[in-house]
Amino acid sequence: MERADAARNRAKILEAAERLFAEKGAPNVTMDDIARAAGVGRGTLYRRYPDRASIAVALLDEHERALQEKLLHGDPPLGPGAPPAERLAAFYAAMVELLEDHAHLVLGAETGRSRFEVGAYGFWRAHVRSLVSAAGVPEPEALVDVLLAPLAPEVYTYQRRDRGLTPAQITAALSRLARVLAPA
Repeated sequence: MERADAARNRAKILEAAERLFAEKGAPNVTMDDIARAAGVGRGTLYRRYPDRASIAVALLDEHERALQEKLLHGDPPLGPGAPPAERLAAFYAAMVELLEDHAHLVLGAETGRSRFEVGAYGFWRAHVRSLVSAAGVPEPEALVDVLLAPLAPEVYTYQRRDRGLTPAQITAALSRLARVLAPA
């Protein structure tokens, strides 16, 4: 059981980090910035969270779990019961929504090589692999990471900020990709 003061500090840390990540972008926020904004000491911060990525992962966890639940038990096409291409397109749409709402957190948790090491990536990977396999695509293992690559936070923010694409345009392009690679 978490002590009351530890729970308060955790909540203050997560609230401060989410605000700072949204304002400045996760890569521009230091652990010292978070400790100051939360009004906690560095030791308190580092005891619970060894680095900025672990804070972003904690913040993202709730949102990712909700999406995982929909993938496993939700209504089609996101949940079971739709053809693989429709499910993949629905997954892409849900991920674009997640990225649009929480890219600042994803950038703090899943950039570069660390993207492959977070638990959520393993779940997304297993889901996409099962869809590609169900579609009968030969050698699905070779395609899984390729199909997930457009969802890398750096790619998404580049498309949104630098290329000026809308979430609808990105979703439409990914839906076309889903239909090409996993036809019904």
